Amino acid sequence: MIGAAAIAAGALLAAGLYLMLSRDVQRVAIGFLLLSNGVNLFVLTASGMPAGAAPPLIPEDPAAALARPTADPLAQAFILTAIVIGFGMAAFLLAMAADIHRRNGRDQPPGRSDA
Repeated sequence: MIGAAAIAAGALLAAGLYLMLSRDVQRVAIGFLLLSNGVNLFVLTASGMPAGAAPPLIPEDPAAALARPTADPLAQAFILTAIVIGFGMAAFLLAMAADIHRRNGRDQPPGRSDA
């Protein structure tokens, strides 16, 4: 499972980087989304998950909670914060791309040649 997630994270990072090197602003915005999702998946994969881990909830018997492994909530909280920030940045980038397209009539920022 961790190997598949690592491969998926690598594919998302590679596709995001490829799209960010494009001239079109919309492709750059989509590349940013893929790159941020790839980083989030990488952090989640790197945080690891012990076999048989449970959410860190407080059960009725505290001694039983100490006997079983629990998942680390810090990585999950970090990723949730990164997702919210990524959505805000994506909205800003897509609004900027729409404004550039409205002003120039094309998807490239001014000053960039077609060659």
